Amino acid sequence: MEMPLQVSTVWEWAWVPIVLCAAFGRTVRNAAQRSLTEQAGTLPATLVRFLYGLPFSLLWVLLLWRAAGGLPIVTPAWAGWLTLGAVAQLGGTALLLMAMKQRNFVVSVAFSKTEPLQVALFSLLVLHEAPSRISMLGMLIAMFGVILLTCPKPGQHAAAASAGGRLGLSAVYGLGAGASFALMAVGYRAAALHQPGITPWLNGAWGVLWAQLIQSVLLGGYLVLTNRSGLLTIIRIWRFSLTVGTVGALATIGELTALALHGAADVRTLGLIEVLFSYLVSRKLLREKLGAFERWGLTLVTSGLIVVCAQF
Repeated sequence: MEMPLQVSTVWEWAWVPIVLCAAFGRTVRNAAQRSLTEQAGTLPATLVRFLYGLPFSLLWVLLLWRAAGGLPIVTPAWAGWLTLGAVAQLGGTALLLMAMKQRNFVVSVAFSKTEPLQVALFSLLVLHEAPSRISMLGMLIAMFGVILLTCPKPGQHAAAASAGGRLGLSAVYGLGAGASFALMAVGYRAAALHQPGITPWLNGAWGVLWAQLIQSVLLGGYLVLTNRSGLLTIIRIWRFSLTVGTVGALATIGELTALALHGAADVRTLGLIEVLFSYLVSRKLLREKLGAFERWGLTLVTSGLIVVCAQF
């Protein structure tokens, strides 16, 4: 496997704040997309983050291109891994939005965050990148916190049963989203490793531009055939859609830049801080209440992230 351009020790640490900013951006985008889902439907809302993120991604690539003096070369291996990541991200986003329609916002996000162990496994098998023992310990602590987050509140078991298995559907959609995002992380990381000799910043921006183009063509073409009314809705509310797309592009650029700087398992584990950001959105903006299990779960997720970061 080819290796990306080596960066200085200072920049090797840059992936940590980049991941934190990307996680916050994803939280804002997911909350906004929840509103879009109610107006336009799941798939049109999914298209917004890709299609309306393209202008910002293109602008960012052009700025970096002028600074770097050239654009990366598109190779078959890079294109293949990037396409895998793009398609997996597309599916994961749709599944996450479907999970949000079933249950509490923060818990829906928590279901999707079952991915770190899958990322670690895929990274080991495909990229030959094994997380450290400390990272694995942090992942396990955080994963146990995620399990607690999925526990129904007192008295919610009967309500869940009477709702026709909404909790079960939320679990299926959320876990499916987690598996898709695990494949996404490995695909994008592998693509970055096939672009040696360029900065992580251009590496991430170039990948996002092509990924969003692939996603927009695939999903946009499908919606033209199956849901034109949904397309018209996101066109009609283009200002809001553009805001969501721009925030989404920023978050994805940050994540791909981090994956060009560091291993996928640690990047996605630290990305679990999105669960905490989602908690703040849930409490402060959406007025959703969390039970005792969920509060303990958030505490364990936080502890796991501290363990992961303590080794650096």
